[in-house]
Amino acid sequence: MALNFDKFATKGNKFLKDLAKELGHPKDKAKAGRKLRAVLHAIRDQLPMEESLQLLAQLPMFLKAIYVENWNIHKKKKKIKHIKAFTDLIKQYDFKTADHDFISDEEVENAAVVIFLCLRKYISLGEMEDIKAVLPKELKFLTRNITMI
Repeated sequence: MALNFDKFATKGNKFLKDLAKELGHPKDKAKAGRKLRAVLHAIRDQLPMEESLQLLAQLPMFLKAIYVENWNIHKKKKKIKHIKAFTDLIKQYDFKTADHDFISDEEVENAAVVIFLCLRKYISLGEMEDIKAVLPKELKFLTRNITMI
């Protein structure tokens, strides 16, 4: 089987274009990409390894690459129980652009919810329910609309 990286790039660019629109900045795919990476990495830090691998298995190749970028499976994860700590973690993963990309904690929360909704096209309802089950109580809001798709 030959790999067609152009196909992955095309699908990835379409996903980012749609995500940018959903996030409210349709002309800024780069910003959408940074938000996507930051949210995926923060979520990854909150999932047990087995759940993380099950999620990863359902993602298309272009999202798998983002999910595993700089992943250190041996790094001790700091479990987060409160929304503020989670929004801070997302901003931490957005690095130096966090102040530009996220004006408020509410914008961070909204981005996380929107990204989960956009990921729902690739992730089964059962897997989303599994993710919801392992998230701390205050982070379950991320998956509040997962049955919409």
